[in-house]
Amino acid sequence: MSRWLAALLLFASFAVEAHKPSDSYLHLKLEGARITGQWDIALRDLEQAIGLDANGDGEITWGEVRARHADIAAYALARLSVDGDARSCPLQVTGHEVDQHSDGAYEVLRFAAECETAPAAIEIGYRLFFDFDAQHKGLLNLEYQGRIQSLVFTPERSRQRFEPGELSAWRQFLSYGREGVWHIWIGYDHILFLLSLLLPAVLLWDERQWLPVARFGVAFLDVFKIVTSFTVAHSITLSLAALGVISLPSRLVESAIAASVVLAALNNLIPLVGGRRWVVAFFFGLVHGFGFASVLAELGLPRNALVLALVGFNLGVEAGQLTIVAAFLPLAYFLRAGWFYRRVVLFGGSIAIVTVAMIWLIERALNLKLISA
Repeated sequence: MSRWLAALLLFASFAVEAHKPSDSYLHLKLEGARITGQWDIALRDLEQAIGLDANGDGEITWGEVRARHADIAAYALARLSVDGDARSCPLQVTGHEVDQHSDGAYEVLRFAAECETAPAAIEIGYRLFFDFDAQHKGLLNLEYQGRIQSLVFTPERSRQRFEPGELSAWRQFLSYGREGVWHIWIGYDHILFLLSLLLPAVLLWDERQWLPVARFGVAFLDVFKIVTSFTVAHSITLSLAALGVISLPSRLVESAIAASVVLAALNNLIPLVGGRRWVVAFFFGLVHGFGFASVLAELGLPRNALVLALVGFNLGVEAGQLTIVAAFLPLAYFLRAGWFYRRVVLFGGSIAIVTVAMIWLIERALNLKLISA
């Protein structure tokens, strides 16, 4: 039993460490041989990387940021490269500002680059914060002749290549679809919420105990209702929020998402909802939709392909979600009758999920960092 407890604690520790919502937002505009850029970088991340709080009072002032402008630029631009047709396009700082995003204050670094000629292909290398935060993401918008392509830089995808002349509405659709898939796969809170609802799908709560379902069709129908409800719900709020119809504070949304994970996992330990988990999926799916929308909004919806990008991202989220379900359900059905599934996977897994999500909830609601890197 002690070995299982140790494994669960290790999982909880890993998941908490893994969940670090750290992003930067990079916008590049290509006009002939000239590239202009704006890079929004969270002050909290720069504080961790180079230290901005000179007097150590826990508050970063404009004066402290201004005093470190040269250091910020040197640190950031050393971790960004732009090559046009395999030749370097040197980056030069053109300005500094501070802006407020939904999750706090950001340094706005403006810069420009001159390539030797108007490039037919651009390769961008991105390494910001990867040395100490493996979950950091760089969200890029590349603009060329009114069209925008969006993508995400991660440690696994730190160099990416574009051919500006090939940007099209269809490529925008595919780009946003790819980012939707990627977002659900790295969205640990969304994955744990979904898994919390799926874990009991191959079991039946009867006479105060979990019993294995008799047929795969029963489990499949339960999963179908859960996934459909979650999809419909988050599609509604994703669309409304991304189009600017409804806006909620990021801290409130992220806290509510963490709370939804806690409640969904607790229901596996003390079943109250039972066969109506699809109702839970719909209700909390509305909340998760706002979380998806915050990423999409920061990526930037192109005005000339607004609906196309929104549909592409949403379909990408669904594709990523269905991949998870397809990998989980057959294995869970195969294991459902044994003690391992009920005691370790369902009970132990739900305890681990509650532990992780409670830490997220406390961190997000109180703006704390309980586990530091």
